[in-house]
Amino acid sequence: MRNSPAEIPVIDIANLVGNRSGKVDARLSGEINAAFREIGFLCVVGHGIAPTLATEMRNVTRRIFDLPEAEKQLAAVRRENYRGYIPFGFFTPNDGGGSADNYEGYKLHRETSPTDPIRKSCALYGPNIWPAHVPESRSVILAYWRAMDGLANHLLSAVAAGLKIDAALMLGALESPLTNMTLLHYPPQKEADCGFGIHPHKDTDLLTIIAPDPVGGLEVQTKTGRWISVECPPGGFVVNIGDMLEVWSGGQLVSTPHRVVNTSGRERYSFPYFAVPRHDVTVAPLTSPVAGFNRPDVHCGHWSAEIWRTNWPDESAGKNTPELGTLHDQPDACS
Repeated sequence: MRNSPAEIPVIDIANLVGNRSGKVDARLSGEINAAFREIGFLCVVGHGIAPTLATEMRNVTRRIFDLPEAEKQLAAVRRENYRGYIPFGFFTPNDGGGSADNYEGYKLHRETSPTDPIRKSCALYGPNIWPAHVPESRSVILAYWRAMDGLANHLLSAVAAGLKIDAALMLGALESPLTNMTLLHYPPQKEADCGFGIHPHKDTDLLTIIAPDPVGGLEVQTKTGRWISVECPPGGFVVNIGDMLEVWSGGQLVSTPHRVVNTSGRERYSFPYFAVPRHDVTVAPLTSPVAGFNRPDVHCGHWSAEIWRTNWPDESAGKNTPELGTLHDQPDACS
């Protein structure tokens, strides 16, 4: 089933972002953790982030993808660099199966100075490739990025309170992080098409934050297997947890399958923010795992490098490749 009424909780976090006492409201942390246990997704309002930031991000994203193909190719993504323009049909699902998704993208990682010593420890750090023909892109994207960093920290503090663990364990892991963003453009697809904007998958990070596009198309799979459309009030942000936070919580919180199917007849633009710890952090349960939990610990640098490597169509996962959020035996978009 598809396109059922939205069932994603909407949570006002004004008391979380405006709290200067250092204590997290127990009721609010309970609501946030309940949403992440039940569906893995929520929509936050009352976050205090100026709506102009998302508007400017959407405009910049559209301008980047409106560039002539030759200009976009000047910044094309390369194997040796985790940044740049991703053409249509360029990457396949990480398990090496299935057809390429119907999007073009632009990959950005945490902006790191070329002389930063951390680059000697992990090749995924470095400066971004900023589109020369959209000169305002750097300042707009970095301003939005800083706002998302703050929102992610607030939400992780609430998650930690709900799990009764020290928030410093989570927030400390986000110093010099592998946090990244992907700008995305999904052209409209026909109702009869059985492909995806992005195939069903689970995210592999801690938290994903998305300013929802009014075009729609983001769908989430419930525990009963239904696909539901995500709806969020204007100015809100859609937030979901990824596999790393599921591991940190010992399986108490749930990384949920989701996909994009754009049958709106309009162009869809998105710019998800992915919070990922520092390269040398190993994510392991910080609280007692639930019964039956058997997911392996996650070394963030290795996991991130494998996600990148296995995106290339001539690469495949091996015995040292961790779970990468890919789902098997999923029906096509017409199901």
